[in-house]
Amino acid sequence: MRLGKDLTDKPIITVNDGRHMGKVKDIYLDRNLQEMTGIYLGREGLFRRKDNFIPRASVVVFGVDAILIANADAITDSKETKIEDWVRLGDLIGRNIDTPGGTHLGTVGDVILDTAGRVLGFSLGRVLVDGPIAEQRAIAREVVIDNGHEDGVMTIDLLKAERVTITAESDLVPSNNDEDNPAEGG
Repeated sequence: MRLGKDLTDKPIITVNDGRHMGKVKDIYLDRNLQEMTGIYLGREGLFRRKDNFIPRASVVVFGVDAILIANADAITDSKETKIEDWVRLGDLIGRNIDTPGGTHLGTVGDVILDTAGRVLGFSLGRVLVDGPIAEQRAIAREVVIDNGHEDGVMTIDLLKAERVTITAESDLVPSNNDEDNPAEGG
C-alpha cells in the first residue's frame, strides 16, 4: 500500500534510455475513484496551454525512488486524450465526508493505492468524530456511497466504515471493534 502523495515529486525515468522526463506533480483517478488512471506532469505552453500526463498503462514500475516508463512516447497531453472524466488527487484532497443523514465526519486527506494502482481507500485529513474511524484515520473504498462529484461531498456508509479496516493489497478485514461481523467485499 502507498499513499498518492508518496508519488508526488518522484522523478520519471525512461527504461529504454534512462532519460529524466520530469517529476510527478499529481495523479489522476477515474471518476468512480476506483483506480489511478494517470500521472500529471504539469502544464506547458504560452498560447496553447496543455496538460501533460502519462497514462497508468504506460508506467512500467512505481519504484521507491523513481517511476519508470517504457519511453518518452508515453507522455501525452490533454489535447490527445480525453481526461474530462478523470479526477486529480489535488482536487479530491479536502473533500468533505458525510453520512447519508448529513453528519460531517471529516475530510479526504489522501488516497490509498495498491501496487497495481487500484484505490483501496482514503486517508482522512481531518476527523470530526470519535470511534473506529478516528482511530483508523482511513476509510475503505467499498464504504463510499457517493463520490461527491456533483455536490463536493463524499458520502459513506458509517456502520460499514467502522467495521472494515484497510490492511494490505486490497485485503479488507473486520476491525478489532467488531470481530463478529465479517468484512464485506474484497
